[in-house]
Amino acid sequence: MSILKALWPQRTAGAEPSAPADQGGSAPAAAAPAGAEPPGPFRTLVESLPDPVLVIEGDPDEPASRRIVFANAAARLLFPIRVEGARLVTAVRNPEVLEAVDEALLGVAGQALMETGGAQERVWTAQTRPLGRGQAGPLALLTLRDETDVRRAERMRVDFLANASHELRTPLASLSGFIETLRGHARDDVGAREKFLGIMQAQAERMARLIDDLLSLSRIELNEHIAPEGRLDLSLAATDVLDALVPLIREKELVVTTDFPLRGVADVDGDRDQILQVIQNLVENAIKYSARGGTLSLAVSAPVADVSAAAPANPAAARTTLLAPDRPQGRRYALLRVTDAGPGIPRDRLPRLTERFYRVEGQKSGGERAGTGLGLAIVKHIANRHRGGMAVESAEGQGASFTVWLPLAEKGAAE
Repeated sequence: MSILKALWPQRTAGAEPSAPADQGGSAPAAAAPAGAEPPGPFRTLVESLPDPVLVIEGDPDEPASRRIVFANAAARLLFPIRVEGARLVTAVRNPEVLEAVDEALLGVAGQALMETGGAQERVWTAQTRPLGRGQAGPLALLTLRDETDVRRAERMRVDFLANASHELRTPLASLSGFIETLRGHARDDVGAREKFLGIMQAQAERMARLIDDLLSLSRIELNEHIAPEGRLDLSLAATDVLDALVPLIREKELVVTTDFPLRGVADVDGDRDQILQVIQNLVENAIKYSARGGTLSLAVSAPVADVSAAAPANPAAARTTLLAPDRPQGRRYALLRVTDAGPGIPRDRLPRLTERFYRVEGQKSGGERAGTGLGLAIVKHIANRHRGGMAVESAEGQGASFTVWLPLAEKGAAE
């Protein structure tokens, strides 16, 4: 029995193969034609595999002839085209993978690394094997193994060590210097001792916050390509965060205004703890950079079909998109906007706000504790994991407004 007969018995029953679909566009796999044989056990087995599996037929000397004659369920889910019958290049554009497929069509097994772009970048190991000859030429088997978790774990360890060693060097040197001073000529100086111990405590707290934020960011990045589960009302989540931050708001004597829709209008799919962290990071930043007695506003809007057309918080402010996700047609979003009346951010600094450890020089935060420079990076990666986006609007002297949008929950989905 040939590989095509084993994988797709209906082709031998007089049915025509699927028409090519070079133009792209998501479409379900074609149903079996009337009178065709039911799929055999070998096809059922391959369909159940978690890894994408493709069978390619064609002449390696003629790239245009390479067509996909079989794709299992995982492959049809991965590639946004009607895969079976399509040209291989419409699904896979990586030159190294295409070269490995050509080698397999010539009878030589191969392997290559493939990265898929988009908001959720993924890394695949592609393995190719020759399968003999089919109806129109040689056959090759292409299997893809998802290596994203392994690569992210490796990068997480490297980044954590590099960032921690760099950012902890200064506070550790400060602590070491004060300890040496206290053990030396300032041993009996009560005033100096109290002053130095206060500074040492602040440095130790900063190191603890830095390590917590680094670990949090690393965990988020590790699972960034995995869609979260759960559902929550974005307005209720914002209310919970405001309630928790009442002491900080009262301390700065801020006037807070809110604009939330009715309950259930802004339901989003996502990890509750992470979305609460997004709101808290944005509100804490707004509190930190607001002058005493200033204003702070939170607004939730839903449903929004075109996030790029959302009305600006300040028409005179410069706007920069910090995260632009892939937006499927018909997808609607809930928008969260946090606006402060602080010193604002220079236009040329806006694109760098979500970089790790980046701080805008010259900004004052009212003498409050310094941040770690990771808060907005955490917000961006959480929004990316939720297939959402992020933008900032600001004008110097006129405050800043951060907007995060998240996909609305589909009606009828499980709670």
